[in-house]
Amino acid sequence: MIRLSHYNGNPYIGVYAAANEFVAFVPRDAPESLLNDIRDSLQVEVQRATLASTNLMGSLLSMNSYGAVVSNMASASEVEALSAFLPVFRIEDRINASGNNILANDYGCVANPDLSKPTLRGIEETLQVPVAQATVADHRTVGSVCAATNKGVICHPSTSRDEMAFIKDMLKVPVAIGTLNYGAPMVGACMVANTKGAVVGNKSTPIELGRVEDALDLI
Repeated sequence: MIRLSHYNGNPYIGVYAAANEFVAFVPRDAPESLLNDIRDSLQVEVQRATLASTNLMGSLLSMNSYGAVVSNMASASEVEALSAFLPVFRIEDRINASGNNILANDYGCVANPDLSKPTLRGIEETLQVPVAQATVADHRTVGSVCAATNKGVICHPSTSRDEMAFIKDMLKVPVAIGTLNYGAPMVGACMVANTKGAVVGNKSTPIELGRVEDALDLI
């Protein structure tokens, strides 16, 4: 199931929300409509939270079914709250917007090429998947230009064939390209998804929704 939604009028909901197969995290001031859309479409428990005392849950948090990776700006109490649901690794790296810089599912992970080797080891141990570094469509923020589930990946429309092949090899699922929010190429910033559904920005067109359905096998 795919639903159109927004975060207080902002269609870039992937900046503000993150989800895996069983839980989603949204800002404390998220409208009840967004919680309901995520709960119904993704069939997950939805929790209100903060990271680094901000509402940028999607940008600062990357998850799969085995663990979560968060910015080192997250406080001890914020990490503790997330740890009630799954193991958490806090990045000690100058590049610390985990959601923007990590693309992961339960089979693999692609990360920003500038992340340090110790950080990569921590990501690999926490998410329990192989990790490789790459750019996508010449962007290092691979989590903001793509969205991945255990059934598929949708990427920035300028993603090359070689990049798509690399992502498919790492994440072990089909890869497609598309846009959301009426032509926005940063699809990871526009949506939150798992194998059961997706919630996308309410500026998205029917054609864009169709591409998401196909890419993530949600039909």
